[in-house]
Amino acid sequence: MTKVITLGDTIAVNYTGRLENGEVFDSTKDRMPVKFTVGLGSLIRGFERAVIGMKQAETKTVVIAPGDAYGPYREEMLIDIPRGNVPADAVLSIGSVVVLGDKSGNTMPATITLIEAEFVRVDLNHCMAGKTLIFDIEILEVE
Repeated sequence: MTKVITLGDTIAVNYTGRLENGEVFDSTKDRMPVKFTVGLGSLIRGFERAVIGMKQAETKTVVIAPGDAYGPYREEMLIDIPRGNVPADAVLSIGSVVVLGDKSGNTMPATITLIEAEFVRVDLNHCMAGKTLIFDIEILEVE
């Protein structure tokens, strides 16, 4: 009998992730399958929930709302950095991803969204924040 996936199972999956407009943003099609333990939080919550109850060799398509993926897009995550705090030799361009650091040594990627004489605006939201994600999932192995 084929085992039904439950929390704590280690599984291997192939997937293709798409946006609502059909654009593919990630796929295991041309690389190794993803192997993970269900419930440890190594993948987005909606993906982990979607595989629970599936069996080896089963496929399905699941639509994951922002709240179960990378969260809502939050305007308060747009930060204006005074130009005096930007290294003089920094090459700045709209859409570029920079890594910001705090006094504790923590780092976070940020996307430059606006460059002005007085400040540079960066977006600290995850690039998939606020987006509904669609995954085609295939279960390859259940341990």
